Amino acid sequence: MDKAATITEKDAVNLKNHWRLCTVTQVEEAKCVLRMLPVWLCTIIYSVVFTQMASLFVEQGDVMNNKIGNFHLPAASMSVLDICSVLLCTGIYRQILVPLAGRFSGNPRGLTELQRMGVGLIIGMLAILAAGATEFERLKHITPGEKASSLSIFWQIPQYVLVGASEVFMYVGQLEFFNGQAPDGIKSFGSSLCMASISLGNYVSSLLVYMVMGITARGENPGWIPNNLNVGHMDRFFFLVAVLTALDFVLYLLCARWYKSINLGDGDMGSQEDEEVISKV
Repeated sequence: MDKAATITEKDAVNLKNHWRLCTVTQVEEAKCVLRMLPVWLCTIIYSVVFTQMASLFVEQGDVMNNKIGNFHLPAASMSVLDICSVLLCTGIYRQILVPLAGRFSGNPRGLTELQRMGVGLIIGMLAILAAGATEFERLKHITPGEKASSLSIFWQIPQYVLVGASEVFMYVGQLEFFNGQAPDGIKSFGSSLCMASISLGNYVSSLLVYMVMGITARGENPGWIPNNLNVGHMDRFFFLVAVLTALDFVLYLLCARWYKSINLGDGDMGSQEDEEVISKV
């Protein structure tokens, strides 16, 4: 990519043609973006885990015992546990984990952004494992002829709490990382990467469900995620996502170790200096 800022004989004819000749700052900014892409790709699988909270977690809770006396607890209302978990874990992280991690690492901010994202991936994997364990137990408490299992919906508490805890590490660390590493001229690009990760996570989740049902629902086999979850094996789907998350975490470790931040300095000043150098040449 450095060749894009190298003046050749053809470039000497028209130095103002930015399609043929770039400034050094533009080249370095492009390098920064390309360096972030492998890390960004590794965050998409986490978004798949996060997406389950608004989809399969709700479907799972809808076929569980959600009665408290005469009160019927809506399955979707369990997501309030995610919000409470985010609030609680944010305070714990700021007041306890940051000072504790700072003593061992010497970093006043506790963990780096890449480390926080890695912790978020691990906790997200634990959340989907908890969901799989809950579904496995739910299938043991099925009453023939009834839609809902006798297993209490409060078995879902660990998976919602763990998803909320993972958000504190993953999404906050992800936003700080992309905004901090994005060049000064395209800071909004860093924020857009975070939003793109969430949106692609939804698409990948839908694609994964479609592929799993296409493979498992053959003949008289209803598949892992049929309309009637009591005859399916949604627990296997959760465990499959957990395996994919574990593989993604290994790939993330390699990308995080490879990643090296590039300090551009004052982007605007550097751009002006580059233009002056080219004009003088």
